[in-house]
Amino acid sequence: MKRPPSRARRILAVDPYSRGFGFVVVEGPERLVDWGLRDARHGTDTDLLAKVTDLIALSRPSLLVVEDCAHRSSRRGVHGRRVIRKILALARTRGVRTRPVSSTRVRTMFAAHGATTKHTIAGLIVARFPELAPHRPRFRKPWMSEDERQAIFDAAALASLFSWLIPRPVFRDPAGSPSARCHGS
Repeated sequence: MKRPPSRARRILAVDPYSRGFGFVVVEGPERLVDWGLRDARHGTDTDLLAKVTDLIALSRPSLLVVEDCAHRSSRRGVHGRRVIRKILALARTRGVRTRPVSSTRVRTMFAAHGATTKHTIAGLIVARFPELAPHRPRFRKPWMSEDERQAIFDAAALASLFSWLIPRPVFRDPAGSPSARCHGS
């Protein structure tokens, strides 16, 4: 039996890093469609953009989300900023709406849920999507390099602003039974 096409908005979030990029594709707040890393360490920006083009063609998103590298909170280098600008331009030529999001905005949203580090943010994302648990990087000590897989969770954090990936808080009512509340209720 064929499933009817979903009416939920499909979001592609991309987080470039020095050897390629991490991505997530989400549909609505509950469905993680695809995720992973694309390697572009031996290629040029053109190779990386070709991989993003393939991903756009495959996932057919209505919105592409990346870090806002023009925001003062961005710690991206010159190359990272250039790659993000090229990804934004590519998405626009493909007819995909784009939204750059500042890292400050992402951190503020997750801090409201008690997650102030990348590791605890990844924990909230894994709570929503347990299939990402095997990809969660282990806790990083200050002298350790960041795990490449962190790019998947950074992309998921970007997408969370538009699809509410983070779990809804569970509150206990006076009788003691848990009841989930939506934001703003």
